[in-house]
Amino acid sequence: MTRQLHLGGFLIASPVTHSHAAWRHPGSVTDYFGPDHYHRVGRILERGKFDFAFFADLLAAPVRFGGDQSEPFRRGTQAAATLDPSLVAAGLAAVTTHLGVAVTKSATYFHPYEVARIFGSLDHLTRGRIAWNIVTSLSQAEAQNFGFDAHVEHEERYARAEEFVSTAIKLWSSWDADAVTADKNSGVWADPAKIHTVDHDGTHYRTRGPLNQPRSPQHRPVLIQAGSSDTGKNFAARWAEAIFEIDPTPEGRRAYYDDIKSRAVDFGRNPDHVKVFPSFIPFIGETESIAREKQSFHNELADPISGLITLSVHTDHDFSTYDLDAPVENVQVSGTQGLFDVARRLSHRDNLTLRDIGKLYAQGVLLPQFVGTASDVADQIEESFTSGEADGFIVSSAQTPGTFNDFVDYVVPELQRRGLFRKEYHGTTLREHLGLGGADEDLPADLRGADVRRAG
Repeated sequence: MTRQLHLGGFLIASPVTHSHAAWRHPGSVTDYFGPDHYHRVGRILERGKFDFAFFADLLAAPVRFGGDQSEPFRRGTQAAATLDPSLVAAGLAAVTTHLGVAVTKSATYFHPYEVARIFGSLDHLTRGRIAWNIVTSLSQAEAQNFGFDAHVEHEERYARAEEFVSTAIKLWSSWDADAVTADKNSGVWADPAKIHTVDHDGTHYRTRGPLNQPRSPQHRPVLIQAGSSDTGKNFAARWAEAIFEIDPTPEGRRAYYDDIKSRAVDFGRNPDHVKVFPSFIPFIGETESIAREKQSFHNELADPISGLITLSVHTDHDFSTYDLDAPVENVQVSGTQGLFDVARRLSHRDNLTLRDIGKLYAQGVLLPQFVGTASDVADQIEESFTSGEADGFIVSSAQTPGTFNDFVDYVVPELQRRGLFRKEYHGTTLREHLGLGGADEDLPADLRGADVRRAG
């Protein structure tokens, strides 16, 4: 088989990832605010030849559910306590040699120069293993943390993000690849003619440039996105080289995959350079019965109110006033619209109440759960991969590091035996792991070319 799948491991630098039950699990290590936990996970993922570790992030503690922060802190919900993933990533990369690291950074409340400098630095420090997960911040609480009274509306956020990303790309391109000569005899360190100002003066951002660092090993980070609304999918298809997706149904994943690939072609891009990564939580046992017991134990630890607190954060909509025993209502949300669409679709299809959705959300933010022996889980991965749902998968944990250990020790060898996954790394950069083209080649058509720093 020539086509092989890719793997990422999902993390948040906090006690909670997708699973709100994970921190309560007796098998989870709880040193979430020290380096050893992330070093340990990074080494496990690299042992399994994963493409990258993926760090999600939010910029505010939860407040949307009932306007009260006490319950999120008491229950330990997502984003109640989170380290800056860009700093965690630098430490994780220092103890690995091949594993890529994807870091979430908002294109709403930062400046393109700041973000370009952070990711340029990380690409240098990791020797070309960094990715930027581009998000548009989604909640009123985040806006207030950055001194704004009101959150930027959905369409405006994406308009800003378009300019933000194109400006960052110009900054990463402000040094020619051969600008640094470091000629000790002549005393010339860099050729000024090969370092260029950007002079960007746009609708939302201004920056002079150049970036005050040489071009990095990958030229720029691999770009990751998770667009799920119509506007978000257009943004992802235009910019992203890897796309993170959540949908618990095969038909939903297949429709998303086809849609994104089609949109990428419309933007003049090679669809093979736009990798779609659905996420799942595996439960692996020596027998299917043991795996089901692991799943049941984990799922019973999930608290519906914790799930609804996080659903309220993700959608920027307060679900505390709704009837928990009624179906999910068709309401307008301003945050992550795609996830709410999935929740509403599941509620209607399976006759689920809001309480049920809260329970599912606490179990894993609506991620599917792949359950069984290593061979069973590999079967589910192979079926999804070969039926046009995915180019790779983001593995999320029910307990850490146990889920990752089980997956690497038992499922990865089975995927390798089937010829679906690499046995060794064949490159050094994340771009090489993912089989992408050059940094310039993978840009939208209107931003390609030698003079990209002045394009757009």
